[in-house]
Amino acid sequence: MIFDEEHINVIATEPELHLSSRSLVASFSKNEQNANDNYKNKVVEVTGSIKEISYLNNRSTLILEGNTRSSSIICDIQPNHKMKLKKLKEGDTITIKGVCKGYLKDVILLNCVLTNQNTNE
Repeated sequence: MIFDEEHINVIATEPELHLSSRSLVASFSKNEQNANDNYKNKVVEVTGSIKEISYLNNRSTLILEGNTRSSSIICDIQPNHKMKLKKLKEGDTITIKGVCKGYLKDVILLNCVLTNQNTNE
């Protein structure tokens, strides 16, 4: 099956890499092939500032700021983390863990869980 990586138990899997949202986006925008080799289909933990939160089509999505206005990290959040997501707001700094799927102007992380809620309250 093509999407087997989505079924990785992200909660139980130790992330292979820990980095900031800005550095992850910068890696892809600088050299996409190299970044794919380093991050694609790996569980990564990313810390960044929330740019946007949406709940469209029964999906919870969090967008983390990247290193430019035009590139971000789109994080598809696991349904069981929806209540945690509702406690957050734009501008909060958080840490999430998910499976990196690559880059389409934005970095895509699937099956994400919130690992640290560093809200700026």
